[in-house]
Amino acid sequence: MKIAVIGGTGLIGSQVVKNLNAAGHEAVPHSKSTGADVISGQGLDQAVTGADVVVNLTNSPTFDEASPAFFQTSVDNLLAAAHKGGVGHFVILSIVGARQVPELDYYRAKVLQENILAAGPIPYSIVRATQFMEFMDAVLSWTADGDTVRLPATPIQPIAAKDVADAVAEVAAGTPLNGIRNIAGPEVFTLDELGRITLSHKGDNRTVVIDPTAGMFAAVKGDVLTDKDAHRAPTRYADWLS
Repeated sequence: MKIAVIGGTGLIGSQVVKNLNAAGHEAVPHSKSTGADVISGQGLDQAVTGADVVVNLTNSPTFDEASPAFFQTSVDNLLAAAHKGGVGHFVILSIVGARQVPELDYYRAKVLQENILAAGPIPYSIVRATQFMEFMDAVLSWTADGDTVRLPATPIQPIAAKDVADAVAEVAAGTPLNGIRNIAGPEVFTLDELGRITLSHKGDNRTVVIDPTAGMFAAVKGDVLTDKDAHRAPTRYADWLS
């Protein structure tokens, strides 16, 4: 199949392209740098011409109140181009538990993206992933203060970006789900525990202190960012760190 991967030069997109091409498909990466602008719409018709599948892995440049507008405009533009081009399957990547955290602008934006796609004219698949292992350094930096890192004890089920890309590529090459596939890492940690493991591996002597008000994940109540029934990815956090 010919598969247009929008956002195909990023962390997940580049690996999805590689996986699909290795499997014998013709996966073509598109991004703003290649002339495909999801906000202005410029270059989108050309990007999806002849494609059997569109995989949209573009992301909002911010996590704040501007993010819903990004997803509204980008999905509207991409759906219009894909429908015009006769695309038969549209795939996006979303977040496990996003619907349960309406306090976060970005999570509300991802739910909006899902809703627009599901209401659109093209058969679709939504892959929802838990938090990426690759984001842990950023999470630690948000609430670092001298010799202390403050983190809430939010349950997290981290997944490696490679495993996310594998799952997205598998779904993209398959029949449209017209629904959702949840994917998650094989282990659940509290965020403070994950912080200690990460710092210890790096030889970083800073102390992790539990603070239920610290950082973005303070808004998360309970274990909604985990999913015991999700498709389990193989990579364990200790193996990813090493």
